[in-house]
Amino acid sequence: MSSISSVARQDLVQQFEMTAISAAASVERVPFTGGDLAAAVKKIAAARLAVAQTLDLPSELFDELRKLPGVVTGRSKQELAGCDVGVTEAFAGVARTGSVCVAVDHDYSGVISLLARMHVAVLSAETITQRPGDLFNPQFLNGKAAQRNFVFITGPSATADMGPLVRGVHGPHLLHIIILE
Repeated sequence: MSSISSVARQDLVQQFEMTAISAAASVERVPFTGGDLAAAVKKIAAARLAVAQTLDLPSELFDELRKLPGVVTGRSKQELAGCDVGVTEAFAGVARTGSVCVAVDHDYSGVISLLARMHVAVLSAETITQRPGDLFNPQFLNGKAAQRNFVFITGPSATADMGPLVRGVHGPHLLHIIILE
């Protein structure tokens, strides 16, 4: 998927991790397996959990997640708004900003990423790039970004429109990024 060396890839992942943390996200790295992903989510998931279908990551990677207790299978906004945690895949990450890129028009990913108190974004280490502009290079991920309706998510929702910084007004209070290695 990528032509950069493993050392350069690790540097990029480390930069992404540090920048995401500085933007108030939490980040953890887990092995690229469904069992490890499910175990990581189980540690942080509360009672109700919504899991979006994958678009780029192997769908079987999320199979174990869908077996966790409290997984909501309905897709009404009322059901999804009642979830404590929403899990989506991020098709790319940007090291310079600590942002994840989530396709918002695939299987309620936009709703799932916004309505729950905590958004868990699952990101492959192989899809982290240095700068936002790199996403639009046709050689990066075969030009997926130019073909998607997506959002950059940098940290949890926050606003200071009316004075002091307040988290969770327009979206999740918490952003947890799981980097699959």
